[in-house]
Amino acid sequence: MIKILFIGDIIGEIGRKCVKYVLENRLDKGKYDLIIANGENLAGGKGISKSVFEEILSYGVGVVTLGNHTFARKEVLEIISHPNLIRPLNYPEGNPGQGYCIVKTKEGQEICVINLLGRVFTVECLDCPFRAINEVLDILREKTKTIIVDFHAEATSEKKALGYFLDGRVSAVLGTHTHVATADFIIMNNGTGYISDVGMCGSQNSVIGLEPEGVLKRFLLGVPQRFNVATGPCEFNAVELSIDETTGRCLEISQIIFRDIKP
Repeated sequence: MIKILFIGDIIGEIGRKCVKYVLENRLDKGKYDLIIANGENLAGGKGISKSVFEEILSYGVGVVTLGNHTFARKEVLEIISHPNLIRPLNYPEGNPGQGYCIVKTKEGQEICVINLLGRVFTVECLDCPFRAINEVLDILREKTKTIIVDFHAEATSEKKALGYFLDGRVSAVLGTHTHVATADFIIMNNGTGYISDVGMCGSQNSVIGLEPEGVLKRFLLGVPQRFNVATGPCEFNAVELSIDETTGRCLEISQIIFRDIKP
């Protein structure tokens, strides 16, 4: 059996500190064969850089997934080809980086992690996430049955639809992007673990990790504002998966939620 921890969107420095604290003090990270985290907001709440990527790896995270802020910082080009960093598979052909990776555990088990980006309510010019994963899935399943999908998307309907599309073909479809943990984690009929959104790691006294003041002005005034990462006590949101390494079926999925973390 393979044990995986998937950590929701990590928001800025406070989120990184929260993850470090939890992995060192609240969870036994040694029991996991792989720790995955969404890191598209690692640097200042938007995008990723080499220094914060290396920082999060040093805490025990093995694979970092991205999303719609993949190319928000030019520094990402320094690391976009790193084998343990993946951007959405359905970015149009010609973009740097990779949409999936296969990593080996200490026991030699192979785990594939795939990143996809939703198209509903987004402004990016993207390929279809359903067709993009369909094109590579059979080839990947020949290499390993343990396949984890991070679907970085806005609409719950799009996420749920992908869950049904991939049920029985991947081990888990885990939603990210909205930063609010949903309560719909389930093992679907054909053995795929699913949740609409894992949630975030960041300030709990915030609007999805940001200081409320700027967000309120944006809604009230209708013009662009500067958004700052909020501070204070944190929440940590993740899911834990148990996977049958022979069949790739999800045997268990559970939420891990810690609040009032003061790293």
